[in-house]
Amino acid sequence: MSEYRAVQVTGSRNFELVTREVEPPPVGHVRIKVEACGVCHSDVLAVEGMRADPSQPVVPGHEVVGVIDAVGDGVTAWRVGDRVGVGYLGGHCGECGGCRRGDFVNCENQHQTGTTSDGGYAEIITARSSGLVRMPDGMSAVDAAPLLCAGLTVYSALRQADGPPGALVAVQGIGGLGHLGLQYADKLGHRVVAIARGPEKRELALRLGADAYIDSAAGDPGAALRQLGGATAIVATAASGASMTPLIPGLAPRGRMIVLGAAPDPVEVSTPDLIFGGRSITGSLTGTSIENEDNLDFAVRQGIRPMTEIFPLAEAPRAYEHMMSGRVRFRAVLDMTAG
Repeated sequence: MSEYRAVQVTGSRNFELVTREVEPPPVGHVRIKVEACGVCHSDVLAVEGMRADPSQPVVPGHEVVGVIDAVGDGVTAWRVGDRVGVGYLGGHCGECGGCRRGDFVNCENQHQTGTTSDGGYAEIITARSSGLVRMPDGMSAVDAAPLLCAGLTVYSALRQADGPPGALVAVQGIGGLGHLGLQYADKLGHRVVAIARGPEKRELALRLGADAYIDSAAGDPGAALRQLGGATAIVATAASGASMTPLIPGLAPRGRMIVLGAAPDPVEVSTPDLIFGGRSITGSLTGTSIENEDNLDFAVRQGIRPMTEIFPLAEAPRAYEHMMSGRVRFRAVLDMTAG
């Protein structure tokens, strides 16, 4: 294979299907033949030109599953034929201040796959070996791809829920993140309440593992949480600060709201709601490559799977538009074997 296809973007939403030459991986990197790549909302950073130089082409996509077909110098832990994944964090450097303190998520020199380095809207991707995720047996590439970012994001957030077995955990928003959050929360042994606007998603939420459903349009969702005993944790996935604000009074003492949905509007908080009861609001950003392996192993054992819509590589622009419209149910995935 001397050439491969890729969908690159310049400016804002200027997609182009191109052919590139296959090159050997540089030192410390591997070359991967891509099997599938998820289409994630964070792809907006590349596609909408929200990067340092949007005039330079970049290949989006950071939920990548494939097989190593070449290994660069200095790589000792990976072999040709290994089935691997690459998430949003493209691999820590091991030398910066953050890495020296073991904070690999906040490495100062880490590539953001599909934004600062080429991603998975392509048949080939080159990745730093420290960012590789070993794929478990028993999960297809299409199912695994969304778990590398969306799955890891909710899994990492839920691990911050500091409560006893059976503690009440709320998942706000039933979309690309939330539909996975309900499954993870259930399999982690929590008492799960789903929060969404309107009654339409009640049945789906219960089927995905929720024990209760709160229609945030029908009343005060914070009061509804208090009636259930108060939430140890609220995992807020909807990209709306205004929808998160009324949930804060529904936290139990020492409860925590963990914000995952990147919203254009602020979360507003009454200071007494934080002070009395010692409540807190935090953000959470994905996780390390080894934590992603834990995430995938857990998903395989517990039968957690995303709900997906499949597109061939050439239809990446349509898949992105479908995702951005909010109509996708619930994760769009590019399948390199399709079409």
